Amino acid sequence: MRLFGYARVSTSQQSLDIQINALIKAGVKKERIFTDKSSGTNKDREGLKLLSIKVEDGDVILVKKLDRLGRDTTDMIQLIKDFDNMNVAIRFLDDGISTEGNMGKMVVTILAAVAQAERQPTRYFKKLGRKRL
Repeated sequence: MRLFGYARVSTSQQSLDIQINALIKAGVKKERIFTDKSSGTNKDREGLKLLSIKVEDGDVILVKKLDRLGRDTTDMIQLIKDFDNMNVAIRFLDDGISTEGNMGKMVVTILAAVAQAERQPTRYFKKLGRKRL
C-alpha cells in the first residue's frame, strides 16, 4: 500500500500550502501529492488525471477535506466508483471518513450531496444580487 495525496483550490490566487502540509504530516511523500488550481465542479483536472494514472491496486489517496476532491455529487460518486474499481481507497483527513467499506462510501456520498447543496444557495443569491441570510 502506498499513500498518495490530492489537494485542490478553486483559483490560481489561492494557496495549496495548508493542504499539502497536512498531507505530508499524514505521511504522504511530497512527490506523491497531486494538485489542481481549478473549480471542484470542473471534472477535467490535470492533477486528478495524473493521480488516477499513478495509483495502483491497494493504494490509498489522502485528501484534506471532502470538498477538495469535488463539489458535484454525481462527479464525486463517479470518482469514488472509478477509484474503487481500481481497489484504491480515499481517506478524508478533516472529515475522518474513508471509502473503505460500504458504510464509508455511503457517508461520503451523503456528505458530497451536502457539499453541493451548500454551494448552490450561494450561486443563487449571487444571481439575485443579494446576500445570504
